[in-house]
Amino acid sequence: MVALIPLAAGCREPQTILTRLDDARTLAADLRVQFNKGSDASNRAVMADTDEASIAFAKESEQATRGVEGDMATLAPLLATLGFAGEIRIFGEFQTHLAEYRKLDRSILALAVENTNLKAQSLSFGPARTAADAFRDSLTPVAASFPPKDRCQVAELVAQAVTAVREIQVLYAPHIAEREDAAMTKMEQEMADLDTIARDALKKLDGLAPPTASPSLAAAREALDKLQTISGQIVALSRRNTNVLSLDLALRKKPALTASCDERLSALQLALANEGSKATR
Repeated sequence: MVALIPLAAGCREPQTILTRLDDARTLAADLRVQFNKGSDASNRAVMADTDEASIAFAKESEQATRGVEGDMATLAPLLATLGFAGEIRIFGEFQTHLAEYRKLDRSILALAVENTNLKAQSLSFGPARTAADAFRDSLTPVAASFPPKDRCQVAELVAQAVTAVREIQVLYAPHIAEREDAAMTKMEQEMADLDTIARDALKKLDGLAPPTASPSLAAAREALDKLQTISGQIVALSRRNTNVLSLDLALRKKPALTASCDERLSALQLALANEGSKATR
């Protein structure tokens, strides 16, 4: 909190008082603008859909915060020299609310720029999908390599394996959006079970496969191993939940603190506006 300087005793020239009052009004108006600009930029950082945009909006918010700090540093002693007890009290209340707001906003911005949920989503739409498609494509020609008598059984095993992999992919989105640990743990177990189903199907195919099918089955195992690695990365990023948590804080806790700060600034502007007639007494 910026320290306020007590008003020195003595006479004050009306013109000097009016000039200082005008300066105080200007600073209070800019302080409110800078505060709301920073708050809006922070919200955009939370809603951004790329790392670059999140970082840019976070920097914009920090720049506005520096503007708030500069205005406060100038306004505090100015209010003290004017000796407006009501305005000094309102300004102090704003400082108290602002300290709480900043603590929360720093947490929100730190989470927002990590973008772990967005990164997990990007992995699920890109590398994970590529690995899953490669798994399917590797198994597609396998049935033709088997004797006719085994092809129905082989087709069933292939379908079982491919379906398990597709169901793993389906679980990525709800896991990324989920905020509860227990629900995420349940989905992770489902993914592990589905991976086991796919691997068991491959083992059975290995037991039936003629030599000509070996390269395709080896490629399928490689793709499944790659998918498992990527799934682990997706789960780890999703578990950090930085986008989900920053959005929750921005929507649930931040509005009340933002409103408290803005209300104090509005009250300060109104009080200063009403001081004109008293300043020349």
